[in-house]
Amino acid sequence: MTRDAALVDYYAQRAAEYERIYTKPERQPDLATLSARIPELLADRHVYEVACGTGYWTQFVARSAASVFATDINDEVLALAAAKPLPAGRFTFARADAFAPPVPPHPCDGGLAAFWWSHLLRGEQLDAFLRVWLGRLTPGARVVIVDNRYVEGSSIPISRTDVGGNTYQTRRLDDGTVHEVLKNFPEERTVRAALAPYVRSVVWEELPYYWLAWADLR
Repeated sequence: MTRDAALVDYYAQRAAEYERIYTKPERQPDLATLSARIPELLADRHVYEVACGTGYWTQFVARSAASVFATDINDEVLALAAAKPLPAGRFTFARADAFAPPVPPHPCDGGLAAFWWSHLLRGEQLDAFLRVWLGRLTPGARVVIVDNRYVEGSSIPISRTDVGGNTYQTRRLDDGTVHEVLKNFPEERTVRAALAPYVRSVVWEELPYYWLAWADLR
């Protein structure tokens, strides 16, 4: 697997702006649902969170999980994550590449990938990520994946589509820099097919602005 250096740089620069996406008025009902639903699905589990970013979702999961091992490639977002008021002794943050996820400090029977699937290239890269990350979890672990749906008027418009069917957005940061960012919006059948080799069955939950998929590993 290869890591997109431009994407890593973009999120490092965007760290201080990242959580603004969660302030959009029209998305508040969905976010309220997810902030309750995701911790419910991972309650009492030792959770391996990949690409945790600023820890926005870590803060909810840590309330109900037995523990959370959360990783990200960027020191800038991890600093913001570590500053959140999380339950003492229930979380660990570590700098790590999502494409080479380290072995967790203890067995993990839960996994969380929040808004990471959409930044993976369809096909080989997505499959390789799932194979390695899910391989870090114990048999029977509960895996929860959440990401965006494309909603006209709320989502940033798609600026181009490549030959592999991957879609991209053009984003501007506060410093004026412009970045092209890989952002895929998979269909339910695509998610089910990608997870099928690893899980018993997939539960798909669709909200107006987000999708949530969860399953237990074989």
